[in-house]
Amino acid sequence: MERRLYRSREDRMLGGVCGGLGDFLGLDPTWIRLAFFLLVFGGGVGFWVYILMWILIPEQNTTISSDFGERFRVVGDDFAKAMNQPHPKSGLIIGGGLIILGVVWLLEALGIPWLWWFDFDILWPGLLIIAGIVLLLRWKR
Repeated sequence: MERRLYRSREDRMLGGVCGGLGDFLGLDPTWIRLAFFLLVFGGGVGFWVYILMWILIPEQNTTISSDFGERFRVVGDDFAKAMNQPHPKSGLIIGGGLIILGVVWLLEALGIPWLWWFDFDILWPGLLIIAGIVLLLRWKR
């Protein structure tokens, strides 16, 4: 059976990108949401990657439309729905992400000498490499 990447209709907080990625990669979408949250506040790239995926990846059980105006309307409709009916785990994801960021920034600000490696310039690439290895190993199974 061919695996397709799509935006989830059932497991979504905003556009269903993390739900679809979780299904595609065989991971809990909560971890993917947390990773996007950290990428948004840690470096800012997560916001643009999420928006791009929201526009480019088709929704579950639909075909890809070549009309970008229609795609942007769908994104706007999805955003309006998400603001009116928030996901039940949104507090958990945002709270967990804020705690992790707070700990990272606190440790970085303390300037403890033996935590020299605990720097965003070193930490983020290392975490991305570890996440990539985990995903490849899970996907290989």
